[in-house]
Amino acid sequence: MKNKLDKNKQIEILKYELEQRNKIINDLDKDNKQFEGFKKGVIWKILEMYRLLRKSLKLTLKSLFKDGPFITIKKIYNRVTNPIRGFYPDADKYNEEYQIWLSNNYNEKILSTYKDEVKKFKYNPLISVIMPVYNVEEKWLREAIESVQNQIYENWELCIADDASTKPYIKDVLLEYKNKDKRVKVVFRKKNGHISRSSNSALKLAKGEFIALLDNDDIIYPQTLFKTVELLNKEKDIDFIYSDEDKINLKGKRVYPFFKPDWCPDLLMSTNYITHFAVIRKSLVDRVGGFRAGLEGSQDYDLFLRVVKFCKKIKHIPDILYSWRMVPGSTAVSYDVKSYANTASLIALTDAIERRNIKGTVENGIMPGMFRVRYEIKSNPLVSIIIPTKDKVEYLKRCINSIITKTAYKSYEILIIDNNSIEEETIRYFKQVETSKNIRIIKWNKKFNYSSINNFGVEKAKGEYVLLLNNDTEIINEEWLSAMLEHAQRNKVGAVGAKLLYPDKTIQHVGIILGMGGIGEHVYKGYDDRPLGIPIYKDIIRNYCAVTGACLMVKKSKYNQVGGLDPKFRIAYNDIDFCLKLIQKGYFNVYTPYAKLYHHESTTAGKLEEGIRDMDEFKKENEMMIKKWGNLIKNDPFFNINLKLDISGYKIKI
Repeated sequence: MKNKLDKNKQIEILKYELEQRNKIINDLDKDNKQFEGFKKGVIWKILEMYRLLRKSLKLTLKSLFKDGPFITIKKIYNRVTNPIRGFYPDADKYNEEYQIWLSNNYNEKILSTYKDEVKKFKYNPLISVIMPVYNVEEKWLREAIESVQNQIYENWELCIADDASTKPYIKDVLLEYKNKDKRVKVVFRKKNGHISRSSNSALKLAKGEFIALLDNDDIIYPQTLFKTVELLNKEKDIDFIYSDEDKINLKGKRVYPFFKPDWCPDLLMSTNYITHFAVIRKSLVDRVGGFRAGLEGSQDYDLFLRVVKFCKKIKHIPDILYSWRMVPGSTAVSYDVKSYANTASLIALTDAIERRNIKGTVENGIMPGMFRVRYEIKSNPLVSIIIPTKDKVEYLKRCINSIITKTAYKSYEILIIDNNSIEEETIRYFKQVETSKNIRIIKWNKKFNYSSINNFGVEKAKGEYVLLLNNDTEIINEEWLSAMLEHAQRNKVGAVGAKLLYPDKTIQHVGIILGMGGIGEHVYKGYDDRPLGIPIYKDIIRNYCAVTGACLMVKKSKYNQVGGLDPKFRIAYNDIDFCLKLIQKGYFNVYTPYAKLYHHESTTAGKLEEGIRDMDEFKKENEMMIKKWGNLIKNDPFFNINLKLDISGYKIKI
């Protein structure tokens, strides 16, 4: 009978049935034991389908009309059973490109070169590979052990702790390798203590200067330790090294590469982006007491958070040296915000801010596996919002009205810097808003110079913090100002940027990548703002070299410390130059997705294509940036050399 119904009716029936199942799930959620068992059942899968249906309703409806309900349900099921795809737009194409990348970067010729180079090393530290074992599949255990044995760099030891495995072959396999290779050390725990205690047992066997972490079903590649020690030969004082990684599916195919940025402290406080491959100076691991029991599932994240506090130098190898096996039920496949790993991560982060004497709280972020540290705002400081403007009062009105009506943090003043406005409507509006106690109109009667106007505004600002804001912006969420201030007040933070959207809710700004589009470009510009996770960074607090001056907060003393915006950059690149000057002084610039605004771009200065801005001047500003910041522009530390300088932010360079 259903086949005779029109397709709209079929959709309504499907949605109703799924809603009923959703209610059942919510009721069962009250009983945790029932819930955990229920998650393995069919109805849970249907709930996941419904969740995806709601998040991708437009695409699903198109599929329903084009392909019919049965094919559509199959498509949704495929997404549910491989949820990691949700973190990778165009996942199939991404993995196809990755196969080409692998063939170009991993071959016998390259390995042969490494075998010659390893003989030239003057520094050959012992690397202790730590591997806890528990009831792992025999073939994966053998692959893990043999991946260490296949290393080009040979000064290693493999320290294995079996956590009282109940599968009889485990002991036989471990003794087999131990007897064949003296570098393989094994301890058999009498009582199961879970991964933290097991890792500590393996750690007690270690004699190396550095330890490396390897899970019992994962693998490293022949060049992994070579690449690590190659870097140590260049910089012996490195305390912590991490590499890029990928996943390996049950068919043995390498997929979903994760190309990481260099040391990114705010990203680490938002997610465990380091994960694998991690090599740490053993004295520091000993100093913090090894792994903490009770934080299983995030024991490595907790270790990283404790160790980095004492690290003098942290380095990243932009090469994929580790494969994380996609075993069903593991976090390599799916991360559940209700899982023990998520709880452990929240505890690890909470302890981390307490150790650092930071007042704040930790909560789950926008996507699973992501977190938000909320820093407590100290002493209610005044923020001076500086808005340059010239006529086009409709934009200014919308901006000011949105600030007044949508800002939860009330300790602010607004400085409107008028650059030769002449329209009567604009003048009338100035007289109207001047009556407000926290709004001032200040005249700038010179030629438009974005840098000079803002510097002038900062001089007149009474606030401890200044916020540069374009007149063509519009506030979206009430916490926007406090979300920026909580970071701007931090000692090590320079500029703080926000998420800016076009009126159609596509992305205008979520951070700037140097070298993209020439000097630098807004990553993901024009893309849909639906929530996405690693390797997409738009929904997570993290560091960038630069953020846009369209909405930028900084402590006034730091603004003055670097000389403010450079007037030589009249229109273009003044914000990037300013951010790089802050980095030069040792500050980290921060992007937060929790401050959201609309941006009607370039209404004041005009666009090149409109003929309002001078192309020769733009070229001159471009040349000045290359001369001043050429090295950084070529190698943005918060990007990855294996990725294309493309606004998508995740396409692989082949």
